[in-house]
Amino acid sequence: MKLSTPGKGDGTNPEQMLAAGWSACFIGAMGLAAAKLKVALPADTAVDAEIDLGTTDGGYFLQARLNVSLPGVTREVAEALAHAAHETCPYSKATRGNIDVVINVV
Repeated sequence: MKLSTPGKGDGTNPEQMLAAGWSACFIGAMGLAAAKLKVALPADTAVDAEIDLGTTDGGYFLQARLNVSLPGVTREVAEALAHAAHETCPYSKATRGNIDVVINVV
């Protein structure tokens, strides 16, 4: 895999890899939550994870936004699934308390 720094080069950067892994894992966690609630995830379920690399006082930090799309699912159920997934997804657990994370149901 060809790697590059954010915004430079034609390779993948670490933030993109984190976003891809987190998105896939989060969808899996929503699937488990949906099974418990006896609802089906739509075929076009999507999680668009945006990872920002910021700087402060000469150091670096990450922050994330997970934009969850569950077409055809009521907002109440979609928010419940996203919340449950955020509690159980290993990526969410690993980052909890370490970086700012915003979950948006879109």
